[in-house]
Amino acid sequence: MKNAMIWLVSAIILSATLNAAKKPNIVFFFIDDLGWTDVGFMGSKYYETPNVDKLASESTIFHSAYANAPNCAPSRACMMSGQYSPRHGVYTVGDPKRGNHKLRKLDPTPNKTELGDEFVTMAEALGANGYRCATMGKWHLGKDPTTQGFHVNVAGREWGSPSGGGYHSPYKYPNLVNDKPGEYLTDRLAMEACKFIEAQSKKEEPFFLYLTHYTVHTPIQAKEELAKKYKEKPTHGGHTNAKYAAMIESMDNSVGSVLAKLEELELSDETIVLFFSDNGGHGGVTSNAPLRGSKGMLYEGGIREPLIIKWPDITKAGTTCHEPVIGIDLYPTLLEATGTTAPKDYTLDGKSLVSLLKDPTAELKRKAIYWHFPCYLQGYTERHGPFRTTPGGAVRSGEWKLIEYFEDGTLELYNLAKDIGEANDVSKSEPEKVKELHRLMKSWRKRVKAPVPTTPNPQYDPQAANEVSKPKSGGQKKKKKSEKKKS
Repeated sequence: MKNAMIWLVSAIILSATLNAAKKPNIVFFFIDDLGWTDVGFMGSKYYETPNVDKLASESTIFHSAYANAPNCAPSRACMMSGQYSPRHGVYTVGDPKRGNHKLRKLDPTPNKTELGDEFVTMAEALGANGYRCATMGKWHLGKDPTTQGFHVNVAGREWGSPSGGGYHSPYKYPNLVNDKPGEYLTDRLAMEACKFIEAQSKKEEPFFLYLTHYTVHTPIQAKEELAKKYKEKPTHGGHTNAKYAAMIESMDNSVGSVLAKLEELELSDETIVLFFSDNGGHGGVTSNAPLRGSKGMLYEGGIREPLIIKWPDITKAGTTCHEPVIGIDLYPTLLEATGTTAPKDYTLDGKSLVSLLKDPTAELKRKAIYWHFPCYLQGYTERHGPFRTTPGGAVRSGEWKLIEYFEDGTLELYNLAKDIGEANDVSKSEPEKVKELHRLMKSWRKRVKAPVPTTPNPQYDPQAANEVSKPKSGGQKKKKKSEKKKS
């Protein structure tokens, strides 16, 4: 009996040790173009997101979370590499010379459209620690994510939006082909994600699932029965587009399916879950109010995102963190959470959020976070004018945010604690704060070797520029049918 008791105690101790050392799985929901208030837990009364809302109630919500850029590719490149954009050179989507060439005063900085192989991705770092890594959906950083750390790729290419039939089959993606009409891409990606989780549940290795939906990026295509439901529902605020609402509900259903699969396989308590967006909501489709601006702008509506993280036994359900955080922080966060060694001789610009996950009232003790966008993006609403943004940069330090536009050196200063909608530029009344933040920004640009365009555009036409009425920022009007979908 004594020996049996000794064996039992030893077995319990060994089991506890093994469980303590077990690496958590990771499920990362990354949604394309989802605005700050496009989910119920962030205030939408029109869009329905019960599954995401439930996840938020069980997680830590980051109230001041930011993408690294106001559009897709650079935001993704920063998050996946863990580095600010000047280090990898992905600044925008495609051509940085967007909009009317007669109205651009500067030649913008040349842009890279792929993340170079020399950068160590989040997947490569986790893979070195024994993780099976799968990406499902939008990649947008090159032709093949399996060359950058992912073992499984479903529907990921260099494309920024759905190809072929859009969200409805037939479509042909890597490892995802369906020639029969009718299947909805968001549903299919959720099915593939569940299949991957089920397969991994039978293995001992941990997994990293990067479910990076194309939705809710244009084209605005929904399942007809869901769109009909929202056409019959009263709208609220600037949330009025029934098809967009239906796309959001399909996204939410996909989240629910994956979370249900984790629960079914008893993996929920062993899995870190993240939910995030790559940039602000499309101004021609949704409203980002009370934030100013939209996708493609350095105002809050272009870069501030919904972020929730659930880490069983670490995060406390329903807590909110107000510390400013940014996409590049997620790489070091996942390294620390999984006990993964950082890549040797490799720069990570972000800070781990583990201390905030344990205590949402903690501080990261960094001076600021930064944005650098030395490119042009054309406008697509009357309030945008000819450009959503001209080349510029931004810095947030504490409650203060400074935006600089490189064409003429304009500086705008906002106190986000008092003015989250950036309605009042206080640069004239707070000259010392402007100098302080501008010094921070210039010092950071020097540190990361950020190029500031200064070469005049030889095609610039001052007379044509004078004929264009001064644009108003923060446009939320409907997109004209004749305008291009490129974003």
